[in-house]
Amino acid sequence: MEKIVIIGGVAAGLKAAAKVKRCNPKAEVTVIEKGELISYGACGLPFYLAGEIISIDDLMKTPVGVKRNPEYFQNIKDITVLTQSLATSINRQEKYVTIKNLSDGNERNISYDKLVIATGATPIKPNLSGINLKNVFQFWHPNVVKEIRDGLDKRLYKNAVIIGAGLIGLEVADALLMRGVDVTIVEMKDQIFPAFLDKEMAANVEKHLWAEGITLKLNEKVLHFNGEDYVTEVVTDKGAIPADLVIIAIGARPNVDLAQAAGLDIGPTGAIAVDKFMRTNDPDIYAGGDCVENFNLITGKKVFAPMGSTANKHGRVIGENLCGNNTEFAGVLNTVAVSMLGYNVGKTGLTERDAKELGIDFISTTVSGHDRPHYMSEAKIITTKLVVDANTRRVLGAQIIGEGDVTKRIDIVAAVITAKGDIQMLFDIDLSYAPPFNSPIDNVAVAANAIMNKLEGKFKGISSLAAKDKAASDNTVFLDVRTPTECEKLRIGDCQNVKYIPLGQLRGRLSELDKDQEIIAFCKISLRGYEAEVILEGEGFNNVKVLEGGLVAWPFKCEK
Repeated sequence: MEKIVIIGGVAAGLKAAAKVKRCNPKAEVTVIEKGELISYGACGLPFYLAGEIISIDDLMKTPVGVKRNPEYFQNIKDITVLTQSLATSINRQEKYVTIKNLSDGNERNISYDKLVIATGATPIKPNLSGINLKNVFQFWHPNVVKEIRDGLDKRLYKNAVIIGAGLIGLEVADALLMRGVDVTIVEMKDQIFPAFLDKEMAANVEKHLWAEGITLKLNEKVLHFNGEDYVTEVVTDKGAIPADLVIIAIGARPNVDLAQAAGLDIGPTGAIAVDKFMRTNDPDIYAGGDCVENFNLITGKKVFAPMGSTANKHGRVIGENLCGNNTEFAGVLNTVAVSMLGYNVGKTGLTERDAKELGIDFISTTVSGHDRPHYMSEAKIITTKLVVDANTRRVLGAQIIGEGDVTKRIDIVAAVITAKGDIQMLFDIDLSYAPPFNSPIDNVAVAANAIMNKLEGKFKGISSLAAKDKAASDNTVFLDVRTPTECEKLRIGDCQNVKYIPLGQLRGRLSELDKDQEIIAFCKISLRGYEAEVILEGEGFNNVKVLEGGLVAWPFKCEK
């Protein structure tokens, strides 16, 4: 009977254990977990904080309501789970793990034939004065989040400061605002979501967050925390912010000490190095989850990408291979999605910033449109940015934001990138169509068409960032081709030279435009802006561009 020992009892570890028992019911599987809780859905914690999930126990239950505790794994899956048991060392020569019972301090050795390390990651805790004050939390473990929610239920918090504007920080901000707490986010970079959105896309999300009541302090660094017992304010390099609740969400580090002490290789990202089969440099030891490094499907480079979805895939691959298979883990695209305050954000593959840093000759475009036909009552606007290799036309990445459905579009692009597909494939895919779900030509296909038109010289777009640099120029005309009624409701702001000519009147008012000037045409989503470009170029205007994404994707000042 083969003995398999797994260190770590959350996503990757227990997924591997369950897969092993399905493939080899005779295997003896033991899982070692230092905490009391196992197999919990950590990604659901912000929604528990918001009150959308009633009990934190719901994050540890099966779909039919059975709690996934050691008894469940023993009785249903024949897996032994030892909680409050800390793995202190690995003896690779004699093949055993030394564990310490955290309840009584006793130590013992557990032998193995195959070992799995799934020790996860630890949230980064900056070395700042006052960080150990009460009500300064790291949003990570269910017990900590339960303590925060208990305080919310007792109405103990009025002013929350969140350190970090990444996925966790923004989801927590959403939850706290829903609970009636004033929220300020402090981010040392000059934008939110610095790891996966380009600046102009992030700026549009920031615009929405400000409108919903969240205060953003970007390009600002936290120096220390003030308070005698409980935190009272967060001090940054630009001033002090009142706070009776602080959430630190600035990232995580892989837990590699145990592996490193055992002589296992650590990769360039600082995480455990594994091959495509999830094996370490010891053929009898596998590793998976947030403690290991992955490789990017596009670049082939090693990356540290801790995600619950990836950890579960790791577990399945490891389980297969522990049973004698040769299953490979394909890699990652850093695909993410988040919803906050009625606004959705998704990303997959490379951003434009990534492509620039890698020296890739790329082309990008941004388009806006409804996520289903405009005549449907549930239609919402989304903005899609595509990044494509200009030479091979291979799709490199996408970012999609807005109030509409972004996830299925992001998943479509992720599938095309995984298949090493080009921009034509993104248009060719035979997607479903029905008015309650999408338009006849879906948003990603529209974006693909825009890229292909760009490559063929038919569409000359300009990004909002590039257009903003021209806003003060006397030689650039911003041509708004919307109707007068639309213009009365909302106009582009901070532009030196704006001309209002409805599209239907453009052919008859060409004399109002100067062919020697640069013209940037736009409308709400710039579909009419593209029509204006075609009209003007047909009339001999040679310096016409279209504001990509239109007024919807303009992240700067607008006037009513």
